[in-house]
Amino acid sequence: MPKSAKIVFGGGFGVGKTTAIGTLSEIPPMQTEEVLTEASVDVDDLAGLDGKKTTTVALDFGRVSLNSGAMRLYLFGTPGQERFWFMWDSVCDGALGAVVIVDTRRLDHSFAILDYFEDRQIPFIVAVNEFEGARRHTAEKVAAALDLDDHIPVLLFDARDRESSKAVLINILEHAIDHVRRTGTPD
Repeated sequence: MPKSAKIVFGGGFGVGKTTAIGTLSEIPPMQTEEVLTEASVDVDDLAGLDGKKTTTVALDFGRVSLNSGAMRLYLFGTPGQERFWFMWDSVCDGALGAVVIVDTRRLDHSFAILDYFEDRQIPFIVAVNEFEGARRHTAEKVAAALDLDDHIPVLLFDARDRESSKAVLINILEHAIDHVRRTGTPD
């Protein structure tokens, strides 16, 4: 029987969680995408998301096998809209670690999400999805803007690119393993 671990992809609305999981998953990802409706216009902040037509309403799910299938990583994506945050505890329960994806065009949407993982002591890294047309910032500048502790890695990546997304996945695994070694506990 293969060993397994759960990795969560969290972040605000439209940052690329669904895309990253779809890029990484070796199986067709399960997605709970629904079309954005007129009803969401007054509820959801669509600034900077002109082309966005759908949104995750529950979770995303994918799988990656390592070491010829001896280890399976189960990838879970949280819904980004605040009105669906009530689901996060269920989605994040038992997670080895989390990738917090951020969009520098809407960095202020990241603070509550970072607090969520800090409060639950889930090891996390920050992955800056470099959207076309967005200003580029160094990882150090993003870390400073988010007021992150020095031990929290910040990576720049493209959620559409498999190699870039794999680097993020490897980084969260290394960070979570380091956390377990330092604290003696997975959470």
